[in-house]
Amino acid sequence: MAKGAELLVAALENEGVERIFGIPGEETLDIVEALRHSRIKLILTRHEQAASFMAATQGRLTGRPGVCLATLGPGALNFTTGAAYAHLGAMPMVMITGQKAIRSARQARFQLVDIVGAMRPLTKMTRQIVSAASVPSIVREAFRVATEERPGPIHLELPEDIAVEDADVGLVPPHPIARAVAARQALEQITDMILAAKRPLVMIGAAGNRPHLVEPLSRFVVGLGIPFFNTQMGKGAVTGGSDLYLGTAALSERDYVHDAIERADLIVSIGHDTVEKPPFLMGQVAGGPTVIHVGYASANVEQVFHPDAELVGDIGTSVLALAERLEGRLTRDPLILSIRERILAHVGEGSDAPQFPVTPQRLVHDVRAAMPQDGIVCLDNGMYKIWFARGYRTHVANTLLLDNALATMGAGLPSAIAAKLVHPERHVLAVCGDGGFMMNSQELETAVRLKLNLVVLIVEDHAYGMIRWKQAVDHFADFGMTFGNPDFVAYAAAYGATGHRISATDELVPAIEAACAAGGVHVIVVPIDYSENTRVLVDELGGRVPDLDPS
Repeated sequence: MAKGAELLVAALENEGVERIFGIPGEETLDIVEALRHSRIKLILTRHEQAASFMAATQGRLTGRPGVCLATLGPGALNFTTGAAYAHLGAMPMVMITGQKAIRSARQARFQLVDIVGAMRPLTKMTRQIVSAASVPSIVREAFRVATEERPGPIHLELPEDIAVEDADVGLVPPHPIARAVAARQALEQITDMILAAKRPLVMIGAAGNRPHLVEPLSRFVVGLGIPFFNTQMGKGAVTGGSDLYLGTAALSERDYVHDAIERADLIVSIGHDTVEKPPFLMGQVAGGPTVIHVGYASANVEQVFHPDAELVGDIGTSVLALAERLEGRLTRDPLILSIRERILAHVGEGSDAPQFPVTPQRLVHDVRAAMPQDGIVCLDNGMYKIWFARGYRTHVANTLLLDNALATMGAGLPSAIAAKLVHPERHVLAVCGDGGFMMNSQELETAVRLKLNLVVLIVEDHAYGMIRWKQAVDHFADFGMTFGNPDFVAYAAAYGATGHRISATDELVPAIEAACAAGGVHVIVVPIDYSENTRVLVDELGGRVPDLDPS
């Protein structure tokens, strides 16, 4: 016999869960007590939203659901942004919340909120557990659904009377699930279309950037020699440097990478998820490239994305099957590859700019110079994200984590904490605007308490910079976007971290390198000059303001 809470924790251990992020409450004390006697480590956070960002990021990096815990009512509601973050970003996660007893109502409706109902549009599955005996099967189903393509968040609610209910029931062992493969006829059709193309391109989207796809996608791209580019969330899916890489479609049109897109006659779109902002716009010009969608499921048809053919099935199996059929039968197109040098040269312009405050191009360049190839950079959301998406070169897969789906502020620091816990041997750097950093800055205490080696780079402009920039280029008055900041160096010290402020551009690389070498939690403040936003992203790219809403 075991209590419902004990069965829950045992079922989580059965799924291989090593840590749970969260904040306990009165209604989850039985779960906490069960955790105390388990192999699972409770990572106590300072806000439930941060805990959900951490769990989602663990799921993103490992492909296995991260887990977070909150109490009922206000604690559970603080999970909603993280739920949406994981839902739009396709990150496997299991959220567990408490609830008042369902067989009595001794506190009437105090703190009662329909969390199952609130989570329904934000999750793949949400359930209240009404019997201790059902806990093992519900947990097994939750992990199956969370991991199954398209991955995402699951919510389970355990009322406190079910948590103490006894049941005599065994655990449900996980079992391997084989993914469906594409039909032979479809593979032959796509093979013929690629062979018939004169200037094919490969585009890797968010669903192509799963941890288990690194090897098959890298073999496909490098082995066939087809030039490729990626969406923002597809960035870093292919490991290793390559002379086939054309860049990131950080904007929807008129960026330098679109010179190659417009000259292609075929685009093989691998794993594009239309939850991302469009990397290019279909149907804008007659005679544009033919588009093939390769994905786990059929493409969502949108006004700007409606592929001409589809290859539906496990992506890894599909690209390897294509590679086998195409090997030795393709030639590189000199036009597309000649455009590559011009694209990368333009994107790299200004990377050695000496002026201070630092320009965004120099910021990206110096972070790349300071971080080792396998170092992980976790971006919050703001104007700098576009510059990192365009200019930061990855050499190891999943080493630049950005969100181009929900695109919420406040996720950078929690994501970096999770990344460091998953990869303690690697250098991890969070890049946050001063606005986004302050939305979850209390998690500095969490990082210090966990004795993590972590560097946080705060890009300071004393404003909600992306929206202020759009406000200016749309000819609105400068109003409502600026704020004051604390002394971030003293703020870091108050949490037991070490603070630094950059006073000259050439101090940035040494500061990052020294912080990484010293260990502990370091906060580096970098004032930034965002005048380049208008000069490059508007004046040079056609005079149109891209739609780049950060929150």
